[in-house]
Amino acid sequence: MRSFGFAGLLSATLLTAPAFAADVVAPMAPEAVPVESGGWTFTVAPYFWAAGISGDIAQFGAPEVHIDQKFGDILSDLDFAAMVIGEARYDRFSLFGDVIYAKISTDSATPRGIVAETVGLTTSTFIGTAGAGYSILKSDQGYLDIVGAVRVWSVDTDLSFSGGLLNGLDVSESQAWVDGLVGARGVFNFTPKIYLTGWGMVGAGGADIDWDVAAGLGYHFNDTWSAVLGYRALGVDYTNDDFVYDIVEQGPILGVVARF
Repeated sequence: MRSFGFAGLLSATLLTAPAFAADVVAPMAPEAVPVESGGWTFTVAPYFWAAGISGDIAQFGAPEVHIDQKFGDILSDLDFAAMVIGEARYDRFSLFGDVIYAKISTDSATPRGIVAETVGLTTSTFIGTAGAGYSILKSDQGYLDIVGAVRVWSVDTDLSFSGGLLNGLDVSESQAWVDGLVGARGVFNFTPKIYLTGWGMVGAGGADIDWDVAAGLGYHFNDTWSAVLGYRALGVDYTNDDFVYDIVEQGPILGVVARF
């Protein structure tokens, strides 16, 4: 496919989470200001993740192949992408969600054009995460949450043949699975304007392993708006019969955060 002494504890927790080497969606801990007791706060954050992908995949009964694509390679084939996170907090409790969707398509001419002149490939990937957390540490400088979440994966691939003996043939393969995740996420405010945010989660279920880590620096423009720039890596290892999806997605991430 062308496809966190408080600060020390936060840093140690995030760095000892599974940090080897995936939209999407544990959120980019968008809140950087302590939550006022006695009321809810909400955040919504669309973001852009310039992720490359590497690993091993197999579909349609074909042999397993290794892929290693940088974001620039994927961008040329990207049809559509949407990434957004949200959070609701009340004192030490939080609810969060993260959605990643991407659709990529490409086509290639066959060597002889007998079986088919061109083969088109379209892949749609959905990653949806929903979870809850509780702050085991909370102060004017930030918080550290223990979290649990459920992540839903859906991968749909279509092959279309044009010309040759297979002209007009379309074949599809879809896989969906659910994983449970546990981990930590937190925020530490260096100044009223600048903060560190990040998370680390790992789990399994349908997949043998599912993990997600990130860290970033945020800047508050005012009480409502802020921005975060960081790096995220996400991986999953799922196998079902001839379908193999053992990949790592990683790259810089930029988010715009609205808090109300």
